[in-house]
Amino acid sequence: MSPRHRAGEPAPSVTTPIPAPVNSAQFSAHQVRYERAGRVILDEVSMTARPGGMLALVGPSGSGKSSLLALLAGLEEPDSGSISRPDPGRSRIGLILQGYGLVGVLTAAENVEIVLQSGALGRLSRREIRARTATVLAEVGLSEVSDHLVQELSGGQQQRVAIARALVIEPDAILADELTAELDHTWQERIVALLVQATHRGVTVILATHDVAIAERCDQVVRLQDGRAADHRPTHSG
Repeated sequence: MSPRHRAGEPAPSVTTPIPAPVNSAQFSAHQVRYERAGRVILDEVSMTARPGGMLALVGPSGSGKSSLLALLAGLEEPDSGSISRPDPGRSRIGLILQGYGLVGVLTAAENVEIVLQSGALGRLSRREIRARTATVLAEVGLSEVSDHLVQELSGGQQQRVAIARALVIEPDAILADELTAELDHTWQERIVALLVQATHRGVTVILATHDVAIAERCDQVVRLQDGRAADHRPTHSG
């Protein structure tokens, strides 16, 4: 199915405020080396993502972007060096990984609700869960398909469900792998605007992306090449 949004589907303006995070979330890597199946994926990589900033991990395919993101998220551990990340017991981390991790036999709304039912925001009533879910799905333009099974949605719509699921927990940080890969230009702009809003409220955002235009909107860029940090610099995004 086409990743483009359907003709006539509204692309609403970004109006719903994202609540301020509970805790500041800083991530850093120091001299990290990571190997997989005998191959060096990352070699002595160091970087720091500041709270309230948006950092892009860029580089060609196979450069180690996804691996570094997984290490920062705590999904993998380095072979040497160190990773500093927020205490998961005190900070809420929204993850948007390739493949999205959605449940195809659940609806878009159910895929978002399930993280609230798990207690990510404490004990919420059924009414509160539905209200929060409806709000965030509207924010990403999916109100009209909220009751559709995920497996019936286009690739771009599924990507936005995953984004909604990350936002609904009012995260302290968002870590995303190719966040806008299946979105058209209009929705790329909408989603990036949501993330910029989030950083203004102190949320830390780290994006692994091949999209130069997305990277230019970030405060920092870490460019990976052959597993090494070839460039680590601030940008001057507007």
